[in-house]
Amino acid sequence: MAVQQTQMLPPQYVEDLQKDLGTQLTALTAAPLDTSRFAPQVAGQDQAQQDAYTMATTQGQGIGAFSPYITQAGAYSGPQGYQGFMSPYQQDVIDATLSEYDTQAAQGLQGIADRAAMSGNLGGGREGVMRSQYQNKSDLNRALLQSGLLQQGFTQANQLANQAFGQQQALAQQVPQLYGADIGTLRSAGAGQQSQAQAQLDATREQNRLEAYEPYERLGFQQSGIASIASGAPGQYQSMVTPNPTPLQTALGIATVGGGLLGNYGDYLRGVKTT
Repeated sequence: MAVQQTQMLPPQYVEDLQKDLGTQLTALTAAPLDTSRFAPQVAGQDQAQQDAYTMATTQGQGIGAFSPYITQAGAYSGPQGYQGFMSPYQQDVIDATLSEYDTQAAQGLQGIADRAAMSGNLGGGREGVMRSQYQNKSDLNRALLQSGLLQQGFTQANQLANQAFGQQQALAQQVPQLYGADIGTLRSAGAGQQSQAQAQLDATREQNRLEAYEPYERLGFQQSGIASIASGAPGQYQSMVTPNPTPLQTALGIATVGGGLLGNYGDYLRGVKTT
């Protein structure tokens, strides 16, 4: 028994549109898409960021900025730490003070002699005892005066050494903080510049991506129009380009567009009904 086959063909102008779509699609997909034009890029460090890194890693600035102050503080500590703060005029002061004391002591001895002469005991035993007692007491007072002057000089020098030690410790903390503030300022300023450069790279990447996908957008819109004409139903088209896609989204988008165009185009060509 013979089989009768009826083929429902679309109007000629629809076939022409479909053939044109297929020709464009073949030409468009013949060459690979140059994805390097919209590949993600990372802006390099700004000069301020590089300066911050250099400062942070330079010995004596970022690293070990406290070291010289700790070393100097160590010189002001220990048994000999006071010596650098002893007054260079201390011995002169001691010598002048003791000289004046000796002058006054000599006057005291002369007074004993004068009183002995007035009492008729000059050169006598009583005068000798008085001279001896006076001299012993004078020598003791002189030694106490000298040791007091030495102790005073040592105490003052030791206080100055302790003060300098504390100053060096404060500098050991403050100087790295100041360096750190400069480093932080450079990093912050550099980060702002880097962000601006990154925004420019992203904008250029987005522009290149839109330009690269523009032919696919046109074909997709054309496909939707042909489908609407062939079916008699209003066509719907959804753009495949979304802002700032990830590399994975971009790859999936290309595959979806290519597969959709080819699949739908094949459906349009197969307008066959068998009875």
